[in-house]
Amino acid sequence: MSGPGSTAGGLGRVVMVMPTYNEVDNLAWVVGRLRAAQPDLDVLVVDDSSPDGTGELAEELAAGDSALRVLHRTEKGGLGAAYKHGFRVALDSGYDVVGEMDADGSHQPEQLHLLLDALADADLVIGSRWVPGGSVVNWPLRRELLSRGGNLYVRLLLGVSVRDATAGYRLFRASALHAIDLDTVESTGYVFQTDLVTRCLRLGLRVREVPIEFVERVRGDSKMSGQIAVESLRRVTSWGLRERRDQVSAGLARRRRR
Repeated sequence: MSGPGSTAGGLGRVVMVMPTYNEVDNLAWVVGRLRAAQPDLDVLVVDDSSPDGTGELAEELAAGDSALRVLHRTEKGGLGAAYKHGFRVALDSGYDVVGEMDADGSHQPEQLHLLLDALADADLVIGSRWVPGGSVVNWPLRRELLSRGGNLYVRLLLGVSVRDATAGYRLFRASALHAIDLDTVESTGYVFQTDLVTRCLRLGLRVREVPIEFVERVRGDSKMSGQIAVESLRRVTSWGLRERRDQVSAGLARRRRR
């Protein structure tokens, strides 16, 4: 990648981590839009051994763009695992800001400036679908209800204020990722998003949401499934019950000390 010269808006060196699996129809289109919208940023593609040639295409793009780097993972380990790998490489490379976005066009590169501007007084910025001004395009009602309901469940069970804890369009300051301690993060699927925002809030970090327009992919197949949704629900429930147990234990301990 392009190294020390990659800066944006006084934030320092910025890289967008982009996991891929079977995105050969979208990758060049999305990377091209991102490079046009934010030419000062670097891009780190993390490919999970896509059988459709996405990894090979990413290498071709990187050969003509010094700001693009490709990581090849040997197995499809899940979205969270790919992000953790990319985040570690980004931190080891000395980036000041590490972002995440989908490779399917759902997260519009032309809106990334909204997140960059908001990071001036935040540790984590989330491009949110469910704050005032946010929206989704071409989603069936069932999927919108699933996302809204899942986020409501997260807020109620985990006691967090974020409206879109499952969103995947984000910018982290490197200091926030260091504080989280990625080595202790065990979630590897889509619930990884909820895990990290919850950890940030528990640490007292500054989390901001900015409204974005989320556009459903027009090419390729969505990776979201009922099985993934159930697994996310199970994980959030487990975290919530553990937190309630710890709160009860702490309350009983305080009463015994009186």
